[in-house]
Amino acid sequence: MKPDSKRDATVERIAKEILWLETLDSRGRDRLDFHELGVSSIRAALEAAYEAGKQAKK
Repeated sequence: MKPDSKRDATVERIAKEILWLETLDSRGRDRLDFHELGVSSIRAALEAAYEAGKQAKK
């Protein structure tokens, strides 16, 4: 797996598992592209991304 594809897979996983987003692709419709998220979900996603970055450097 290329580094970029591994990164993209991690970002997609975080978006789906933590933020409950179906896709990160822009679909050209506000109701599909904009989401209301609680700060606790955003914090969890940022923490998961931070940890993934730390693991990637090992």
